[in-house]
Amino acid sequence: MNFDDTPEEAAYRATVRAWIAANAPDLSRLSPEERRNWHPAHKEVARQWQATKADAGYACLSWPKEQGGAGGSAIEEAIFNQEENRAGLQFTYFMTGLHMLLPALMEHNKDAASLARVPPAVRGEEIWCQLFSEPASGSDSAGVRCAAVKDGDEWVINGQKVWNSGAQIADYGMLVARTDPDVPKHKGLTVFWLDMKTPGVEVRPIRMMSGDNELNEVFLTDVRIPDSQRVGELGGGWKVIISTLMNERAALGSGTGLNWRDVMKLAGQVASWDGTALEDPAFREWLADLYVDAEAIRLLSFRTLTSLSKGAAPGPEGSAGKLLWSNLAQTLTDKALDVLDHAGLMDDPDEALLGGAFQHRFLWAPGLRLGGGTDEIMKNIIAERVLGLPGDVRVDKTVPFREIPNGR
Repeated sequence: MNFDDTPEEAAYRATVRAWIAANAPDLSRLSPEERRNWHPAHKEVARQWQATKADAGYACLSWPKEQGGAGGSAIEEAIFNQEENRAGLQFTYFMTGLHMLLPALMEHNKDAASLARVPPAVRGEEIWCQLFSEPASGSDSAGVRCAAVKDGDEWVINGQKVWNSGAQIADYGMLVARTDPDVPKHKGLTVFWLDMKTPGVEVRPIRMMSGDNELNEVFLTDVRIPDSQRVGELGGGWKVIISTLMNERAALGSGTGLNWRDVMKLAGQVASWDGTALEDPAFREWLADLYVDAEAIRLLSFRTLTSLSKGAAPGPEGSAGKLLWSNLAQTLTDKALDVLDHAGLMDDPDEALLGGAFQHRFLWAPGLRLGGGTDEIMKNIIAERVLGLPGDVRVDKTVPFREIPNGR
């Protein structure tokens, strides 16, 4: 398979690269602390950059123009994303909405009220969060206990969600609730979208060991939303969940954050026995192995791109990419702190090398093996859907949800 650009793609890439160079925000004007994700100053730069892309026709390139996109091809969008990452412009605030939730919303809903939420998100004016996981159902996306009860033309929702990235700043959320407890767990789910300022919605940030508060708990108490904010069919929530999770794993599996180039830059600044750590043969051998894994992630992303270019949904290759990426992130940051030796204990962004990026990511990395599906879930998907191995034992698959013990 030839992964080189065609002449037309090469010309488009050159145009995109020049445009990014001319229009990219200057992150150097921010302090090291302000350059970290979820800092208000960093978020504002991300919002402005998203609007700049939208004005130039580079935001959500492959989406229809009536939804705020540019009506371009999946290949063009992939090229722009690659060049954006190459320029170090990795903003995660809009990933949940634009890469995971809104594609599912557009797939399952065609009403004006739902579709009206898409263009503002494309411009970075509205941020979305995912309200799926619960304290008793992390990787089991069908084990939802948050209940939605019909009352006239409205739904009354009560329950709790957890590990919700960006909920503390989100304008809208997509929520999965149980609407029928008397059928097997996969069949009694319905998905809704809601304004995060709806009465009864309470967001409680979770302080992480990295110092971030990206993750949150969300409590829903007698939250009322109209049936018009339902996503897909009543009881058809599992289809929407699968659409979202496939998009999520494809997005995560594309590999973002610190990479082998960053660890090379770090090693070139750290003294070793003879010269720098970058000149250490043992480090160079490890770096070669890391590069191979990074290339596997990159090539798997081409499989996803192929599916998208043919109009198909992302498949199990996203799970393989996500599994590789989350493990690579932990391996990379662990090695970086080894290279830094005692200096690896110092995470002050004003004093540490590269603004303490590796120290910060080291404390975040274990969570990457849980979010978007645990390593074990990813391996099951690969085993069953790629290798064709027998399915895992699921004793509760045909049991009415009401009869499943809740473990309390």
